Amino acid sequence: MITRHCRIYGRVQGVSYRQSLQQVATGLGLTSWIRNRRDGSVEATVCGNETDISKLIEWAKQGPAMAKVMQVVVSDTTQPSDTDIPSQTGFVILPTA
Repeated sequence: MITRHCRIYGRVQGVSYRQSLQQVATGLGLTSWIRNRRDGSVEATVCGNETDISKLIEWAKQGPAMAKVMQVVVSDTTQPSDTDIPSQTGFVILPTA
């Protein structure tokens, strides 16, 4: 089990990006969270196996049909989040930060 933190930039709010990524992550058996950021980006922490996380990151570079992803920044992290959301709760959408 590994954890990756992702920050997605571009036209990623108001285009069902969070809900779409949540569906893809759930389908891959990944857990943790996603949320909008006030700067217009989307942030996610993803827990699971490396192969499935790589698949999600590749999807994140395109996003749903109405999105225009400019950049996906991925970093390693040792914790699912700083929001006290345990990774085994599924893949949740958090309020904007």
